[in-house]
Amino acid sequence: MNWERLLSGFRTGQPVRKGEHHDRSQFQRDYDRLIFSSPFRRLQDKTQVFPLPGSVFVHNRLTHSLEVASVGRSLGNNISQFLCETIQVKNPLAEELGAVTAAACLAHDMGNPPFGHSGEKAISLFFKTGEGQKYEPLINDAAVWRDLIDFEGNANALRLLTHQFSGRRKGGFGMTYTTVASIVKYPYASGTEGLKKYGFFQSEKATYLQIAEELGLKEHPQRPGVFARHPLVYLVEAADDICYQIMDIEDAHKLGILSTDETRGLLLAYFDTREEADLIKRIEMTCQEVTDTNEQIAFIRATVIGKLVKMCSAIFIDHHDQILAGSFSGSLITHLSGSAADAMRQCEKTGFNTIYKHPSVVEIEIAGFRILGSLLKEFTHAVMHPDDHFSGLLLPFIPQQYRVDVQAPVHQKIQTVLDFVSGMTDVYALDLFRKINGIAVTDKRFK
Repeated sequence: MNWERLLSGFRTGQPVRKGEHHDRSQFQRDYDRLIFSSPFRRLQDKTQVFPLPGSVFVHNRLTHSLEVASVGRSLGNNISQFLCETIQVKNPLAEELGAVTAAACLAHDMGNPPFGHSGEKAISLFFKTGEGQKYEPLINDAAVWRDLIDFEGNANALRLLTHQFSGRRKGGFGMTYTTVASIVKYPYASGTEGLKKYGFFQSEKATYLQIAEELGLKEHPQRPGVFARHPLVYLVEAADDICYQIMDIEDAHKLGILSTDETRGLLLAYFDTREEADLIKRIEMTCQEVTDTNEQIAFIRATVIGKLVKMCSAIFIDHHDQILAGSFSGSLITHLSGSAADAMRQCEKTGFNTIYKHPSVVEIEIAGFRILGSLLKEFTHAVMHPDDHFSGLLLPFIPQQYRVDVQAPVHQKIQTVLDFVSGMTDVYALDLFRKINGIAVTDKRFK
């Protein structure tokens, strides 16, 4: 792979207009399109880990995505400097790596359904072990069925960005090929032997193959259909890893799940007590000046993120040739060393054993299963049996962009329900669940 092809201004669904001038760069336009889009705004009402806030404001999908974009921009700028000054890449888009990485970071979670990762599981199990099983013989396509029983938010993000929904323009958001490729962590279809996750649904397979061909993404010589990641995927992934690992710890502190001493210990462990003694001393002096414990934790967290950005940038640069050859294994985070690697493992352990098993988090998972299972049951039945009386009451809830012809194949009808449900916010999904189950009565006369 080479940067001359990897960085492209080609856009999904749109002709190439040579000589066309814009005040903003191609990748800045991608960033702006995402920021101003409705699906991105809806992330403000989607769970990241903890329930949506009451008096304590923790992260939702929107704030998480914005922070990932901030870290991604820093990583991209570091690599841009390396490509322009050391590698001397001639492609002028090499100067815009900060913008394209930030844009991809904004988009990386846009395909996730309501209620966090439990929403993905709820959708999968509805078809795998729930009432949705009855649709398997009607679909009669093993590859398409795998997309349903192992629903992937990553693949759904690619669909959201590139699919032409009803009444919308061809190519979805009309993003550059480079931005789209930069969010595909798993560049192969579902059901690939030995690989659990995947990066695109069967419905977007042709789109991804076209992008891979244009950008020169390398296909595995012994595994047809398995491609090397676009190099910028590693930066997007690192920004995401850094933010969710560190910010989950800070949120847990704000909610009282972790004590101040526990949180300080987890974050300060990223610094080597011998080699970074002066830095640790400066942190301690600042914490003596700042008496607000939340601000102390925020300052330490910022310092940790700064260190991790430098380390991940260095790892990318050190393994640049392997990354372009498609032979680099693991993520940038897995190549951390020393105190940072030990501290990251401890944060992961704390997240798994303490944070993600907290009752408030488990309650979200339970709610997700109940709510999404009910919505999928009712709306899949409605699109399959539109002449039923209750179906006629439900179908108007589905926005025009998600509707398909009554003669459409079964898998398209079901996929349009998934487009509708996965795009919901937590609050809207809960409200609609209550309405169709006769729970929510807003008219004061019936209270």
